[in-house]
Amino acid sequence: MPDAPGAPITSAAPEPPTTAVQLNHTAVLARDRRLSAEFLAVILGLEVGAPFGPFLPVDLGNGVTLDYYEQRDGPIQSQHYAFLVPEDRFDAMIARLEAVGVTYYADPNHTEPGRINRLFGGRGAYFDDPDGHNLEIMTRPYARP
Repeated sequence: MPDAPGAPITSAAPEPPTTAVQLNHTAVLARDRRLSAEFLAVILGLEVGAPFGPFLPVDLGNGVTLDYYEQRDGPIQSQHYAFLVPEDRFDAMIARLEAVGVTYYADPNHTEPGRINRLFGGRGAYFDDPDGHNLEIMTRPYARP
């Protein structure tokens, strides 16, 4: 039944069905959602979106958002987030890490400071965000068997 004239819109047109399973968003725990979201956005050259309920999103540009959620009490379990980035933006990301004094590493265990890796014909680096999440930037995806 159509809405009455002048009535507020109650629903949008239905989205077409997807043909594959896709990640749409994930919640990222942070002690300070604004600090953590802005940190990631600055390093990756992105922007922080408008708050959505208790979440502060960073849109990655491929239909996926990281929705930062504050958890001030208790420990935050470190997670790993890997970002496939354009080759021509990699150096700028490394420069932004250096500018804010964040050490990057060639390896996920953080034993090779100030170095990048050259896995799978690309370049990559690991670094921690303000909450200890192990972030990775890479210019080529991993070759999977």
